Amino acid sequence: MMVEPELVERFRGDLAPLWPFVGEEGARLGLAVSGGGDSLALLLLAHALLPGRIEAATVDHALRRESAEEAAMVAAVCERLGVPHAVLRVEVAKGNLQDRARFARYYALGRWCDERDLKGLATAHQLDDQAETFVMRLNRGSGVAGLAAIRALGMVPGAGVRLVRPLLGWRRAELANLVRTSQLVPVHDPSNENPSFDRVRIRQALASADWLDPVGIARSAQLLAQADLAIEWMIDREYAECVSIGEGEATYHALRTGLGGPLIHAGVIQSIYRGFGSSIGRSDAAAMVHDLSQGRKTNVAGLQATPRDVDGERIWAFTPEQSRSTS
Repeated sequence: MMVEPELVERFRGDLAPLWPFVGEEGARLGLAVSGGGDSLALLLLAHALLPGRIEAATVDHALRRESAEEAAMVAAVCERLGVPHAVLRVEVAKGNLQDRARFARYYALGRWCDERDLKGLATAHQLDDQAETFVMRLNRGSGVAGLAAIRALGMVPGAGVRLVRPLLGWRRAELANLVRTSQLVPVHDPSNENPSFDRVRIRQALASADWLDPVGIARSAQLLAQADLAIEWMIDREYAECVSIGEGEATYHALRTGLGGPLIHAGVIQSIYRGFGSSIGRSDAAAMVHDLSQGRKTNVAGLQATPRDVDGERIWAFTPEQSRSTS
């Protein structure tokens, strides 16, 4: 299962900016390998680049009868390559199946990385996944953060483990070709063809619309991710310069800098909520900005926000809602 040297070097160029341990001999990388074509390609590329420095894990959600056999297939491939492999069996709680399965998967993978002292986790999300995610979120009216879609670098949800996605510049077809030339047969997941899932319908629509360019869409998502980082920096700066924390109250000098307008104001309000140990969605925060800008006090999720004029400056004061007596 040899991988062409130029593909290995291309993979090195994609991984190194995300995982700064490529040249550190003792550092090991964890791989999430489901057995699908993309994840098998990730396994082959990482093994060629980092021999003896990777481990793989397959999460078995036990949602399909074939899942145990698929995990065993990945284990067999890893044994042939000399790559340590673990099967992580999880239970998925009732509710939104895809969201619950994703949470359970990342929780198990994060714990596995910690237990194995791995310096990060790589997943096999690729360029076509990125384009599909962008269009899905565009349909839902997402803002900049949502349209940034799949991030190349992050943290495993619920764990202090670096999460890297080095294949976001690779097409699904070229990864499939790599697997095919290595004489591996990937897992066939019938849910990938089930039109009841939004992603499948978007995938089919993109495939039939030759006027849409997935490469261009993915590039837009990448640029929006950079824009979102800039917005987060502006929110942090605005919070540091304009928010004061007192005894049971946070005051926001919302007009002091004139920075960013409603988008930044809403982000600062979300930060204020986190300071009180609570949370609020961006749309609710934007609604609060509108009310406060109109001079109206508002109350959302246990915090009361009141516009005041202090020493000739308009401030927004946030205090915990007073509990109502039932006596």
